[in-house]
Amino acid sequence: MDSGILPLTAAVLASRGLYDPKQAHAFLEPETALVDPFELYDMDRAVQRVRLALQRAEKICVYGDYDVDGITATCLLFDYLRSVGADVMHYIPSRLEEGYGLNQMAVQQLASEGVQLIVTVDCGITAMEEAELCRSLGIDLLITDHHECKELLPEACAVVDPHRRDAEYPYSNLAGVGVAFKLACALHGDQEKLLERYCDLLCLGTVADVMPLLGENRCFVAAGLRALERPARPGIAALIRACGCEGKSVTSGTIGYTLSPRINAAGRMGQVELATELFLTRDPRRAEELADALCKLNRQRQQIEQEIYADATHHLGDGPHTAIVLSSESWHQGVVGIVASRLAEEYHCPTFLICLDGDKGKASSRSHGGFNLFSALDELSDLLEGFGGHALAAGFTILRHQIDPFREAIVQLAGDYYEETEAVASLRIDCEAPLSAFTLQNVADLNHLEPCGSGCPNPVFCLSSMRVEQASEVGGGKHLRLRLSRDGLSFNGIFFSNTAKKAAICEGDTVDIAFTPQVNEYRGMQSVQFVLCDIRPDERCRAESDLDEAAYLSVQQGTAPEAELRRALPQRGEFIAVWKYLASRSTDNVLDEDFSLLCRNIARFSGLPCSPLRTHICLDVFSEQGLIKLKTTRSSVHIRLTCEGKKADLNQSSILAEIRRRLQQ
Repeated sequence: MDSGILPLTAAVLASRGLYDPKQAHAFLEPETALVDPFELYDMDRAVQRVRLALQRAEKICVYGDYDVDGITATCLLFDYLRSVGADVMHYIPSRLEEGYGLNQMAVQQLASEGVQLIVTVDCGITAMEEAELCRSLGIDLLITDHHECKELLPEACAVVDPHRRDAEYPYSNLAGVGVAFKLACALHGDQEKLLERYCDLLCLGTVADVMPLLGENRCFVAAGLRALERPARPGIAALIRACGCEGKSVTSGTIGYTLSPRINAAGRMGQVELATELFLTRDPRRAEELADALCKLNRQRQQIEQEIYADATHHLGDGPHTAIVLSSESWHQGVVGIVASRLAEEYHCPTFLICLDGDKGKASSRSHGGFNLFSALDELSDLLEGFGGHALAAGFTILRHQIDPFREAIVQLAGDYYEETEAVASLRIDCEAPLSAFTLQNVADLNHLEPCGSGCPNPVFCLSSMRVEQASEVGGGKHLRLRLSRDGLSFNGIFFSNTAKKAAICEGDTVDIAFTPQVNEYRGMQSVQFVLCDIRPDERCRAESDLDEAAYLSVQQGTAPEAELRRALPQRGEFIAVWKYLASRSTDNVLDEDFSLLCRNIARFSGLPCSPLRTHICLDVFSEQGLIKLKTTRSSVHIRLTCEGKKADLNQSSILAEIRRRLQQ
C-alpha cells in the first residue's frame, strides 16, 4: 500500500478490505460526525421532562448499574445534571443484595427520600412492575438503556433506547454510557464541548461493555484514549498510576485488561460506591486512597475467583462434560460469573454455577459453542423461580430441590444441541508476514489501528515452523513464557492463562503460532514481544498425527490393510517406554495430557520414534488388562494407574491377538 503507512499496518488494513489510501487514513483518523441526539426516539420527551424537573427544582435520581458501563453512565449524567444546578442524587443497587436493575425496594426507598424523577442509565428496559410502582408512588420514570427490548416497553414518561423497534438511530450499538451522553447532549446543545468533557468516561464504559468500535463509538473511544494519556479527572489519573500504567500508552487493551477489572471489582465485591466516588471526586489525595482500595479489592476478587475455581474443578470429576452444573453455599455471588466463563472455555461446554442460600440458589451461566442459554432457560422455566440474560450469559434463581432435575434436563438439551451442531473453534488471522518485518518501528506503528476491540479486533499474525527454544511458566504458574526462533531470528513470546501442558508444547518442538505483536519495555530497553493467541504443532507434525489417527480408526473398525496393521503392532520396548513414562509423570497415579504432546514426550523420554498410532494401541492394551483406566476427549487423555504393583501378561491381550490374527489371514 503506497500511502506512507508502514508494512505491518498496511497489511492489516488490506486484509480488512481497506485497499484505498483515503479509506485507510479515514479509518486510522476517525472523525465521525456526531448524530443529532434527537434522532433517538423519545429524546424530545426525555429532555422536556428533565427541563421541567430543573425548573421545579425537583429531586432527581440517576439510577445505574454496578458494572463499568453503568458506573460511568451514572457518573456522567449525575455530573452533568449537578453542573446545571439540579437537585440530583445517584443510586446503584447492591449486586449481592438487590441484583441488577430497578427493584421495588429501591424505588420505595427513593420515594421516602423525596425523589420525584428517576432517570435510569444502562438498565430499566424490562422494568414493567417497577414502572407501575413508580406511577403509584407519584414518581416519574425516564428510562435510558441500550439493551435489547421486548415487545412491550415499561410505561414511563420516556424510553430512550437505540434498540427500540420503532427507532431509526443509525448506530444502535451505543453503550449505556453512550445513551446517557446523548441525553446530556440533548439537554446541553453542544455535543463537541461535552465530548471533550466526558470522552474519558465514554471511552471506559464503551470498551468495557465490548461495544463495536465503529461509527460514533469509534469516535468516542478515539477521543477518550487521547484524553486518558493525560487524564484530567483525579480519580482516573490515580487509578492509572495505581495500575502501573502512568507514562505508558493507554489502549483499549489497557482498559479491558487492567482498568476495567479494578472498577468492576467494586460492584462484584459489593462496594460499588468506591468506584462512583473515584470518578466524581475532585480531591487528588482522596482519589489515591480510592484507587488503592480498588486495586486491593481486585486482588481479593482474584483470590476468591481462584478458590471458587479450585473448588469447582475438584467436584467436576473426570470429563468429558456436556454441560456443567455445580452449586455451593460458600461461593461468592459477585465472582461466580467469571469462574463460569473460565470453565466453559476450558471444558468446552455451557457452565452453570449456583450460589446456595438456604432453600434457594442464584446462578450465573456462560455459553460455549453457540448454545443459546436464554432459549434453554426459557424451555426449562418450570424448574426455575426466575431467569434473565441473553444467549451467551444468563442468570437465574432456583430452589435447591430443583437443581438435580435442572442438571439432568440441561445436559440433555446441550447433548441434543451438540449432536446436531458441530462446534468448530476458529481464529481470524489477518495475515502471515516475514519474520524480519517485526521490527520495533513496524510493531509500534500498529498502535495507529487503535482503538481496537469489538468490531475492530487487535491485529493477529501467524508464523509457521517456529522452534521453541525455551518454555517456562511465570506469574505463579499462570502464564507461559517462550523463546521462539527461525531463520536466525529470535523473539520472546507470552501466552497468557496457559501452561506448557495446556498449550501441548515443550522445548524443542516446531510450532505454528498466531499472535499479536507488541513493544515490551523492561528496565528502559524496548523489544518486540509476541502475545500468543494460539499455538499448534507445525504442518508436518499435524499431517503425521492425522495419518496415525486415521490408521487407528481403521484398526478399530477392522478395515486396516496389512501395512497399517504391521505399523500398528507395538514392540515390547514401546510398551515398556509408555508404561515407564506414565509411572514417572503421573501425580497420585493420574495423568491428564494432550494426546499429541503425550506421544512426543514419550518419544523424548525413551529416545524412540514418536508414533501416535502405536501409543494408542499401548494405552488400549493397558486398559484392557486392568493396568489403567482410560478416558479420552477430542484431543486429550485422562489416565489413572490402577495396577497397584500387579503385573499383567500382555500376551493375553485380545487386542494384540486380533491384530496378529488379521496379519495371518
